[in-house]
Amino acid sequence: MSTPAEQYAEITESNEETDTGLQEFRASIGFDLDPFQEEACRAVASGSGVLVAAPTGAGKTVVGEFAIFQALRSGKKAFYTTPIKALSNQKFSDLVATYGPERVGLLTGDMTINGDAEIVVMTTEVLRNMLYADSDTLDSLGYVVMDEVHYLADKFRGAVWEEVIIHLREDVQVISLSATVSNAEEFGGWLDAVRGDTRIIVSEHRPIPLFQHVMAGGRLLDLFAEEVSFDQVAEAPEREIAVNPELTKLAHRATAGSRSRGPRARGRRGGGGSWAEKSEPISTRVSRPDMIMALDRAGLLPSLVFIFSRNGCDGAVAQCVRSGLALTTTAEATEIERTIDHVASRLPEDDLEVLGFWPWREGLMRGFAAHHAGLLPIFKEVVEDLFLRGLVKAVFATETLALGVNMPARSVVMEKLEKFNGESHVAITAGEYTQLTGRAGRRGIDVEGHAVVLWQQDTDPAAVAGLASKRTYPLNSSFRPTYNMSLNLTAQFGRERARGILETSFAQFQADRSVVGMARQVRSREESLAGYAKSMTCHLGDFTEYVALRSELSDVEKEASRTITRLRRAAAAESLDSLQIGDVVEIQGARRLGRCVIIELDTAWNEPRHTVLTEDKHIRRISAQDLEGPLDVISQIRVPKGFTGKTPKDRKDLAASLRSALAESRPPRHDAPAFEFTGSNEQESRITELRSALRAHPCHGCPEREDHARWGERYARLLRDTNKLRSQISGRTNTISKTFDRVARVLEDFDYLVPTSDNKTLEQITDAGQRLRRIYGERDLLTSLVMETGVMNEMTAEELAGFVSALVFQARRDDHGPDPRMPTAKIQVAWETSVKLWSRLSDAEATASLPETIAPDSGLIWPIYKWARGSDLRECLRGTDLAAGDFVRWAKQVIDVLDQLAKIPDLNSGMARSCNRAVDRIRRGVVAYSNVVD
Repeated sequence: MSTPAEQYAEITESNEETDTGLQEFRASIGFDLDPFQEEACRAVASGSGVLVAAPTGAGKTVVGEFAIFQALRSGKKAFYTTPIKALSNQKFSDLVATYGPERVGLLTGDMTINGDAEIVVMTTEVLRNMLYADSDTLDSLGYVVMDEVHYLADKFRGAVWEEVIIHLREDVQVISLSATVSNAEEFGGWLDAVRGDTRIIVSEHRPIPLFQHVMAGGRLLDLFAEEVSFDQVAEAPEREIAVNPELTKLAHRATAGSRSRGPRARGRRGGGGSWAEKSEPISTRVSRPDMIMALDRAGLLPSLVFIFSRNGCDGAVAQCVRSGLALTTTAEATEIERTIDHVASRLPEDDLEVLGFWPWREGLMRGFAAHHAGLLPIFKEVVEDLFLRGLVKAVFATETLALGVNMPARSVVMEKLEKFNGESHVAITAGEYTQLTGRAGRRGIDVEGHAVVLWQQDTDPAAVAGLASKRTYPLNSSFRPTYNMSLNLTAQFGRERARGILETSFAQFQADRSVVGMARQVRSREESLAGYAKSMTCHLGDFTEYVALRSELSDVEKEASRTITRLRRAAAAESLDSLQIGDVVEIQGARRLGRCVIIELDTAWNEPRHTVLTEDKHIRRISAQDLEGPLDVISQIRVPKGFTGKTPKDRKDLAASLRSALAESRPPRHDAPAFEFTGSNEQESRITELRSALRAHPCHGCPEREDHARWGERYARLLRDTNKLRSQISGRTNTISKTFDRVARVLEDFDYLVPTSDNKTLEQITDAGQRLRRIYGERDLLTSLVMETGVMNEMTAEELAGFVSALVFQARRDDHGPDPRMPTAKIQVAWETSVKLWSRLSDAEATASLPETIAPDSGLIWPIYKWARGSDLRECLRGTDLAAGDFVRWAKQVIDVLDQLAKIPDLNSGMARSCNRAVDRIRRGVVAYSNVVD
């Protein structure tokens, strides 16, 4: 029985909850709040801003939902912002189910549903644009929930989060929801500084315990010697939790086996066979179907399997289908089929094959699927829906799935612990590991979650344990002033106040705090440099000087190698341009196709991509990147008119003609010059000079030269890093406002800003600058510069659609060949204009020490132009490397920019009409029907 004092406290607390609405909210959700949720909701009810940092699946969104509840209760609006459209769509559906369609809206740039509703879900960019436009939709706004706020670290889009946080009215409560970050106090401190009273609530606790495993040869082994969960590992940082000794033994055996299979071992044989065969370790690799079956036997399905490759994900599904694996019952397969057929009925029948519908359907019917950015959006959303309903049991996904979309699983599998970052293969970080494996364990369904790492030949159990043990996920700002941002700030506040506002960014907040630590690093590195210098001391001469010569020689040789590669590629492209149908060539490049005949010419793209028939009757496409150098025409044969190679007989007959011509050794139609590729004259001359200088240097004859050189290389690397730190320290003070000043200078150079004596008046923005204020994107100024020339004014809708794609698209690979042939003369003029303007702009940016604007990219011009003219999807994607999902994603971004342009005040009326017509022509078929929100 409670005491009178306890009874009084309970009554008081109940009254407080009644006043704040917390009791009513708790009753509406039907479950008890965790302590961190309770604390955060009380802070929201008290009028404070809140930063909630907690693991994936811990239930952070409940705090955002309470803020929405409070908004409706007080007669105010609530905005719920997300980083991606898919997450916005998902949250919109959730809130509609709770509050009804009349009270919830959705704004994602390409979709508007009930935009004036009391609750509006939107992407963060939409809110940023509203703030700069001073939209009426902001009236009565009381709460903004910023889901996945740690996305402000994103290199390309992260600045948007900071812009929103800085510019929201002071009376708007901001509820920031973040993954667990190691510097939450720092980020919360900044929020408190710019937004006022902000409560920081951090929870390391996972409601569902997470256990770590390694799968070797189909066997599931615990990672740690003790049975410890996520929370227990986090709570024991002062002691190292031992790795499972069985894994350590396995690693030793794998290492020994690898050594035994080395070059020496391969040559040693005795009476009983090779030594390597006797030392072969047990098989530790497991196929993807076997891995899924092992998880099924262990009761660990449904599972998310992270494979850091789109092709890898699709290949995994294909392997499982070929193996005959099926994870669904007859009833489940029937339910999946109904869902799939509903989707198929809404898509153009002619597009199903090119969309990969049938293999996608086959995998889903068996209970597994791929999920990556190249998949059609509606396909991804169907996969997400079926997975949440428990019908799909295994999803092979890239790391893009880790962002926000609600797809928890009983287990998460990491196929590898490295990924391609666009430039090279790099190890994943502890933060990435934590975020990816955080989806394991479904609240209310599973009593525990499981993270599984697949054993690879070079797996180091200690390194895996390190990833699973660390909780280091620092949130670092990526904020920098853009052209559009700078103009909008200047227009609203004048230049001086704009500079002050930018100084309140999280980027500057971190820069100011980091200088002390950086200075400490410099002192430490200077001590190490002194030690390295001592170790590389040579009695014959100045070894530092010798190291500098070696380093420069290495750099020049690498640059010469890149020059040779560029020359070889250009020569190959030029030779492809000169080919004719029927020419016989020999292809010795990476693909080694051997002797082939040209059967189709295609020069519509960035570089020629011809179709050939090989001697063994295979049809292949070739481009310059497949060749080691220019092609020689070694013979020529007649290719039947209209030859397609679709029938085996046609291919067989033409291959026979090819072999016959080669046997007759007819002379080539023309002789191609022999090419010897070298670096530039300056490079070759400098290489010769440096090699001579090295040989003449006194230290070159030192018997300990290579030992000194190893220390010298360490010294050189550390010195470069230390000098970078020194440079960063000197530039940390007022870094953001300095960048703003450099951006302003470029805007002045191109007549978007007019300098004034006081730099405070609003009149300094020109008419072109006012138009640029409405253009958002990574090529904002370039887009404006092209538009101001008038080359887009007389374009038809399809021409405008095709050309605007060049100001939006960015190829996944840096694979630029010669300029393509454009669909029309007007697009050709606009393309040439954009390239010239980009060259001028990049020069100005280099002078101002600003990052270079991304060059226009022609890779999407033909596909979008064809699509806008009504071509089917197969025709639009023919000859490209675009996946259907990529095409739809880029098409939607083209729509977004066209929509921005159409709404610019005082825009040329003809161009505005063409923009609107272009939007209508692009938004059809798979582009129009790309999500489940109807």
